[in-house]
Amino acid sequence: MDKYELTNAAWNAVMGSGGGDNYPHASVSWFGAIEYCNRRSTMEDLPPCYSYLNYGTNPDDWPAGWNTSDDNSLNVSCDWNATGYRLPSEAEWEYAARGGLQTHGYTYSGSNDLSLVGWCWSNSGNFPHPVGQLAPNELGTYDMSGNLWECCWDIYSDSYRVIRGGYFSSVSSYCTVWVRNAVYPTVSDVSLGFRICRVYP
Repeated sequence: MDKYELTNAAWNAVMGSGGGDNYPHASVSWFGAIEYCNRRSTMEDLPPCYSYLNYGTNPDDWPAGWNTSDDNSLNVSCDWNATGYRLPSEAEWEYAARGGLQTHGYTYSGSNDLSLVGWCWSNSGNFPHPVGQLAPNELGTYDMSGNLWECCWDIYSDSYRVIRGGYFSSVSSYCTVWVRNAVYPTVSDVSLGFRICRVYP
C-alpha cells in the first residue's frame, strides 16, 4: 500500500489533468479511482485489476456512460491476483491504518493524539495539506487519519462504496481507525481521495 494518499502530481502523470504538486488529489469519484488504477497499470506494463462486464480492462473500450450510474459499479470486477494497481479492500485499509503487526492500538493512525498524525477541523484551517507533513503510523504510512476520505473497494450497502479515515474538516471521532462511512461511486467531492496498493509477484 502506498504510504501517501494519491497526489495531484501522480494523478496528472497518468490522467493528464490536475496540478503537479504534493497535495492529495481530491474531487475524484470511486469510478475515477478505478479508471486511474487501470490506466497507470497499463502505463507501467502491469496487468490491470479491474474489468467492466465483458469489455475487458481497457477503459477506452468500456461503453459510454459506464461511470455515470451508481448501479454500474456493480458491473466492475476485480482480479485480486493481478499485480496492477487497485484500491485497498476495507480490511486491508484498516489493517494498514492500525499499524499492521507493529500496531500499538492507537485511536488514530499512528497516535492517540490526532494533531500529531492527522489534518482535521481543529488544525487544518479547513483545507487539505500536502501529503506526509505529519507523523507516520507504525508502518511508515501517512495521513490515514484526516486530510481526505479514502475510497475502498468494498460495497457499504446498495450502491454505496466504503470510505475511511476522515478528512480535513472532520471532527476527531470520524478520523479514528475504526469509523466507516460511505459514498455513491459517482460522487466527486473536495473531501474525497484515494490511496493505491498492489500485489507484488
